Amino acid sequence: MKVLVNSGPWLAVPPPGYGGIENVVATLIPALRERGVEVVLASVGSSAVEVDELLAVYDDGMFAELQKPYNQVTGVAHAHQARVAAELRARDDIDLVHDHVEVVGPAVLAALDGPPVLHTLHWDLRKHPAFYGAFPRSIAVNGVSRSQLARAPEALRAASLGAVHLATPLAAGPPPRLRRDEHVVVMGRVCALKGQHVAARLCQKLGLPLVLAGPVCGRNTPAELDAVAQDPYHPLSSHPDVRYHLDQVAPYLDGDLTRWVGGVEGEERDRLYASARAALFPIQWDEPGGTAVVEALALGVPPVGLRRGCLPELIDHGRTGFLADTEEELAEWLPRAGEIDPEECRAEARRRFSPSVMAERYLDLYGRVLAARQA
Repeated sequence: MKVLVNSGPWLAVPPPGYGGIENVVATLIPALRERGVEVVLASVGSSAVEVDELLAVYDDGMFAELQKPYNQVTGVAHAHQARVAAELRARDDIDLVHDHVEVVGPAVLAALDGPPVLHTLHWDLRKHPAFYGAFPRSIAVNGVSRSQLARAPEALRAASLGAVHLATPLAAGPPPRLRRDEHVVVMGRVCALKGQHVAARLCQKLGLPLVLAGPVCGRNTPAELDAVAQDPYHPLSSHPDVRYHLDQVAPYLDGDLTRWVGGVEGEERDRLYASARAALFPIQWDEPGGTAVVEALALGVPPVGLRRGCLPELIDHGRTGFLADTEEELAEWLPRAGEIDPEECRAEARRRFSPSVMAERYLDLYGRVLAARQA
């Protein structure tokens, strides 16, 4: 089977730092190729994941362009998708397209007389009601959690083949034997939906050290963010994520009990997780995918979070983590994170959230999409 995986023009695969969809694609591709699937990746030129063929319009990720006005950035995704469409028209060796590009992907692919398409939904499906309410019937979709699909418009649910939970690469051996510190970690993009202000307020009340890790509007270090904050004419100075950090999170940052360390990746991210007493998820929205929860489990770190979105699907309360309905309950469960067995967390990650599990699920969906086309 030869599959064109379309990850879009925004970030390389794998991404240089934070990048949700691109990390998912970077995890999936090697597992597919281990199973004999040839992969043509449509991304950007700086993508380093090993594939059989790379298609790219742009040399590097265009994520920074998203901060510009709509009329200046709208052509980026369309230029990328036009290249994908031209490729599909010019060749007949692609068996299936696995698309990950929001709205523009299925809108363009639905108009082609090309190979069948599976479109993976990674985001809040309450967006784009006019598009999703009349979703192209020729395209199959899947979600990344059951709770995400439950909130989808009827037309989208009708086209769905089900949910495939996200995965994370698993270390070949056990994680480094680090002494468990007292700190709690919140990993993810700093924004109101992730609830870093709730984490800071909660940990301050409990007297627990807190480390916030993740970019603020693409800024990965305090120095980069200071440059934005000190320039009232900077195009990002009024961005909601920047204002959220400055107004609601920064007042808690004292460099001691509560710290923001910016974006972290690779070994630095793993060590920050592996040395923490718990990973905290005080989410303020119905999270669709929960990659950070899966990463924590894989490193044996108990996740403690609010019972929203996909979290109840990922965390087995009392066995692999704790779930709370309110901030007050969260304050009760967080000090008890030490009751969770780290090896139980890692075993759950191997059983449910490994790259091989995700690849097998997608191979099953690919087969169903191909069979439907043949029928």
